Parts: sequence; C-alpha cells; structure tokens
Amino acid sequence: MATVEITAENFEEAVSSNDLVVVDFWASWCGPCRSFAPTYDKVSESYPDAVFAKVDTEAEHALAASFNIMSIPTLMIIREQVVIFSQAGALPESALVDLLERASNLDMREIHRQVAAEQSAES
Repeated sequence: MATVEITAENFEEAVSSNDLVVVDFWASWCGPCRSFAPTYDKVSESYPDAVFAKVDTEAEHALAASFNIMSIPTLMIIREQVVIFSQAGALPESALVDLLERASNLDMREIHRQVAAEQSAES
C-alpha cells in the first residue's frame, strides 16, 4: 500500500477503521525525513493490510503537539487504537521490518488489559 497523508480531520477515522497504522511525522525541510521516506515507502508495499501514514508537522501543528512530537522524523505505530511504539529517528529498512513484525505479533489482549488497568487506576 502506498503511503497516505493524515491530517487532524482524518486521523481518528484512519486509526479507528484500521488495525495497524504506522505514522511518520515529518517535514519537507528535514533532511533525515527526506532520507527515510524511500525506506518507509518501500516497506509499506510489503504490508498491504497496514496503513502507512505521513503527518506533515508543518501543516499539522496541533496533531503533532497532541502526540508530543519534539523531533522528526518520529515513527509511531498504533495497533487496535493503542499507541504501541513511538520513537524519534529514521530507521534502516531491516530495523523497520523487524519492528513491524514484532508489532504485528503482539498479544493485543494483554495490551488492552494493561491499558484498561491504567485507566481504572487513574479514575
């Protein structure tokens, strides 16, 4: 699947209607972002069931701020509406593939239990 642009207007729909969403927070002026883009695009072709999204932090200040994006590129993985990974920095192709395989193989029942327990403790 090719990458898609995500904005504040379509972010929630993308996350709620897809089990695996990989988000690249980037900006056109960012050299490492431009270097990472071909790797991101290439890996997206191997995961047709995932959404590979790009968020332009220059155009989407509020969306980037809502996730406390301080450095770019930042890669975020959302599985079943839970952020399971977020890290600044570009990854080599092999590391990105490994990360996606691990994300795909997580026991999400356990993750959802942990999230529910944390939310319960906060109440």
